[in-house]
Amino acid sequence: MAVVTLNKTPWHHHFLGVFQRFDGWLIAAILFLAALGLIAMYSAGFDHGARFGDHARNMALAAAILFVLAQIPPQRLMALAVPLYLAGLLLLLGVEFFGVARKGAQRWLNVGVVIQPSEIMKIAAPLMLAWWFQLRPTPLRATDFVVAVALLALPVGLILRQPDLGTALLVLGAGLAVIFFAGLPWKLVLPPVLLALLGVAAIIGFEPYLCQDGVDWVVLHDYQKTRVCTLLDPYNDPLGKGFHIIQGMIAIGSGGLWGKGFMAGTQTHLEFIPERTTDFIYAAFAEEFGLLGTLALLLGFLFLIYRALWIALRAKTLFGRLMAAAVAMIFFTYAFVNMGMVMGVLPVVGVPLPFISYGGTAMVTLGLALGILMSVARDAAIAPPTIEFSAQRL
Repeated sequence: MAVVTLNKTPWHHHFLGVFQRFDGWLIAAILFLAALGLIAMYSAGFDHGARFGDHARNMALAAAILFVLAQIPPQRLMALAVPLYLAGLLLLLGVEFFGVARKGAQRWLNVGVVIQPSEIMKIAAPLMLAWWFQLRPTPLRATDFVVAVALLALPVGLILRQPDLGTALLVLGAGLAVIFFAGLPWKLVLPPVLLALLGVAAIIGFEPYLCQDGVDWVVLHDYQKTRVCTLLDPYNDPLGKGFHIIQGMIAIGSGGLWGKGFMAGTQTHLEFIPERTTDFIYAAFAEEFGLLGTLALLLGFLFLIYRALWIALRAKTLFGRLMAAAVAMIFFTYAFVNMGMVMGVLPVVGVPLPFISYGGTAMVTLGLALGILMSVARDAAIAPPTIEFSAQRL
């Protein structure tokens, strides 16, 4: 007579298994960037009271969010796509009619606490698009991509109306990554890219005329036009609108190859760098750690993006693959736009540098994105459980 016995795994093996299935290289990249962020914040925020402690607390909160989301299989995360997207749209509409205005922008909503609904769409929009493509029969049709573009255009349009160009770019970048990796043909990708390049070339070529007072840019608000014109010629108003860009470039250049040393940045600690703990913290970091330090930071981001794409290639489902690709694009857009605006090659649009810049809401968003990415990684790494059979003759 044969007896089947099921070997039970001790509880502590289950506990350790939770961590063993985490992607080690992804964790290493996160820890490396988080360490650089704490070092940068300690120096840049030295005169800002509790900034360092708050930054560490925000990181701990993001880590907790990452851990919780990593336990949820991607198939269950799909169920959150539609309600989260609809909730985000309703909150954005609430901002449109009942929003709180600050510094000329209406981006916040008071629901007992003041929130910024556009932050939700950084995750909700790509989540919704990944859900949409997962449910479509293959091969995908042109109408599937048209619907996806419409789903993306709704939140991006509402965010632009606030106006908030920086967040709109982040949502747009993540959404376009999902659409592209879903299989959008190159013949549909190249025309808008070429059109955008021609637009940039036209702005640079006709800058003296376009930046004159009284010339209206139909597609941009006046303050956005001013930012572009300031980027093209910051020395036209060196003590006013061009001050941020000029001081950022001075700080980066003065760092040289090796940097001035930890806590020794003169531009930073003499308060020449505006927003030195938030949008312009990259300038403070470059001043103190030089070209070698900034290369280490850049390599950290590049490795994290590479790892996200590696996870995307090994995802079990289309939904997982698209969400991992979207997370890669989120980090690329964050880092590229922030570093570009500080170095004076992109307009100042208020985009933080992940892990480095101070900001609770942005850190929570990063925790959500990395939690989804880790969920996809764990789903790809989990092997089916094995049952051992033993035959005993009685």
